[in-house]
Amino acid sequence: MGDENTILGATHARHLLRRAGFGARATDVQAFAGLTRGVAADRLLSFKPAKFRPGGKDIWRRRVSWLKYMVRVRAPLQEKLVLFWHDHFATGNDKVQDHAWMADQNRLLRLHCKGNFKDFVKAINVDPAMMEYLDTFRNFKDQPNENYARELMELFTLGVHDLAGAPNYEQQDIVQIARAFSGWGWDYSRRRVAFRDWAHDYNSEYESERGPKVIFKSHGGFGPSGRDFTQPGGEGPQEISQVVDILFEHRDSDGKSTVARFITGKLLEYFAHRLPPYPDNATIIDRIIQRSGFDTSWDLRRLVREIFVDDFFYETAAPPFTSTIPKSVVWPVDFVVTTLRLLKVNPRSDKWGNWYIEGGAYGNVTDYLAEMGQILFEPPSVFGWDWEESWINSATLLARYSFARDVAMARGNKSYHLRPQLLMDLSLTAPSDIVDAVTNVLGIADQLTASERQTLIDYLGSGPLDLNDPGVRQKKLHGLFALALQAPHFHLH
Repeated sequence: MGDENTILGATHARHLLRRAGFGARATDVQAFAGLTRGVAADRLLSFKPAKFRPGGKDIWRRRVSWLKYMVRVRAPLQEKLVLFWHDHFATGNDKVQDHAWMADQNRLLRLHCKGNFKDFVKAINVDPAMMEYLDTFRNFKDQPNENYARELMELFTLGVHDLAGAPNYEQQDIVQIARAFSGWGWDYSRRRVAFRDWAHDYNSEYESERGPKVIFKSHGGFGPSGRDFTQPGGEGPQEISQVVDILFEHRDSDGKSTVARFITGKLLEYFAHRLPPYPDNATIIDRIIQRSGFDTSWDLRRLVREIFVDDFFYETAAPPFTSTIPKSVVWPVDFVVTTLRLLKVNPRSDKWGNWYIEGGAYGNVTDYLAEMGQILFEPPSVFGWDWEESWINSATLLARYSFARDVAMARGNKSYHLRPQLLMDLSLTAPSDIVDAVTNVLGIADQLTASERQTLIDYLGSGPLDLNDPGVRQKKLHGLFALALQAPHFHLH
């Protein structure tokens, strides 16, 4: 059993860097090997959240802007967290239809990505893109819209059911919370979210038909009287904040913080792998909450740190790669960004906003990602993307292979080409040494079985190779990079 004082070996350092960022360069692995889990986690989490906001005059350019930032960012954990929150607070421009709002939300996710989660939720409450996407802007006192109230509980804070399978809320709670979010709109003259008193649901007008503004009479550990979300601040714009305060007091059927367990479990599965069924999942989640104090502080930085020092996180690291080791499927964006970062390939830009691979089919990076099943700023629904096996089918796997092939075929001496001389020693001649060098670049050398390594050696042939011969390098070495990029080891953590 390990803890924050456990020393990282190269395998666990590589695992941490892959899961907490985009790939693991050999120099970074060397820098982290020998550190304790706690020191390594603190180093990764030491970044100051950037104010970066994707730029561009349309959603396509903003999408490319964010991808470029992920490839060059010095604190990849920041962007790994922003990706998680983009999925958690899923918002799509297909409905929002305002790329500036989407960019503003992206910056909001970045600024809050490791901060106080309660403050984060309150900020999302009044985010224009979210208010448009989940219809807060169309929630009026005479015709309440329940969309945001439902997703606030179901997807953002509580979950439909707790870990033991008990319901966390009922329809009446949704109805009442929707009242709290009525009356908000967009002030076009001042270009900001504004509360419109005339459109807000006040008890004086609707109590006879809708009852008092009380929630959780049956769930949450509040007792049969529930909680009045107009207290202590009264009615008005403050209700949306008071609702969140009550949600964060909610207790599940085990008497534990529902919000803390829900968010901890989701972050665990994002950074590690699937949790076991109840009650084993509760045991893992609760020990991380207990160490982090997340159920009282709501400090996301401390929570992520405790995930990175826990044994559950490192279960997936043991080499070699076999079916008995639990793994997690790499997200398409993670796969693409990791590939470009590790290979030091900067796709070519043009004046139309395209960002394309200079090899193979010469495809646009965003098109490859769409074919893999992930379009930034366009999650498929309010539920975000489906994870794990849902990322892999015959079409999306072919798209991954095509991207790997085309990156490997981007031959030349420009920044948008694959230049092996920047990645490895070209004086190597033995096929076995060349295979080791390439798989080390990609961080999968220790995951290969002996037979898998031999298959790659056999591809190169038996004799010595002259990698300074352009023909040999372009045919054999670039081909080896393509094969290694297509190997399962590179698509699974």
